[in-house]
Amino acid sequence: MYKVLIVDDEQGIRDLVSKYCSLEGYTYGVAGDGLEAIEKVRNEDYDIVCMDVMMPELDGFSAVREIRKFSNIPIIMLSARTETYDKIHGFEIGADDYIGKPFSPKELMLRINAVMSRANMQKSVSEVFDNGRLRVDFTARIVSVGGNAVDLSPKEYELLFFMVKNRGIALSREKLLNEVWGYDFYGDDRTLDTHIKLLRKSLGDCAEYIVTLRGMGYRFDG
Repeated sequence: MYKVLIVDDEQGIRDLVSKYCSLEGYTYGVAGDGLEAIEKVRNEDYDIVCMDVMMPELDGFSAVREIRKFSNIPIIMLSARTETYDKIHGFEIGADDYIGKPFSPKELMLRINAVMSRANMQKSVSEVFDNGRLRVDFTARIVSVGGNAVDLSPKEYELLFFMVKNRGIALSREKLLNEVWGYDFYGDDRTLDTHIKLLRKSLGDCAEYIVTLRGMGYRFDG
């Protein structure tokens, strides 16, 4: 469920988009001008912004510039200004999509889904875990302990990555074997325990982050 900030000086537009957001199962907030939009993005938790361009107090282009100084929140611009120059300008200042008015509310919902899917994928791909002692770069497959790179086997990488991504969660031996070795794995728990032992040795001072849960499995507490 996404939380959408609808920014438009026209009450009718805000009501229309709000209605369709509700139909899609999204929660939403509204703002009547760019200044209000900036404050809401700064002080509240939204997933995406639908931003009108021509508004009093502060126009949409200026609001996007200000928001981009402190947030990478996805932004879709809505505007009757559909000249190529305006669209290019919108993208140049940081908009993720640009829709001309009048627009189809159903199309806007599809655009929201598309932009959020890209944003979530990009966030996942670029994710890096770093607690000051242990750094795990999921994209580059680089693990560092105390600033020094650690050489892990392929299975150690996969095991550590899965545990870090599910940090704080109790993971059964069966869950770890299924997720890291696959559902068609016919070995036994000793395979997992051996790799955990090797992984702890490789992590050195950070081995303590892998906690044994007796009779159950393991948990990463980093």
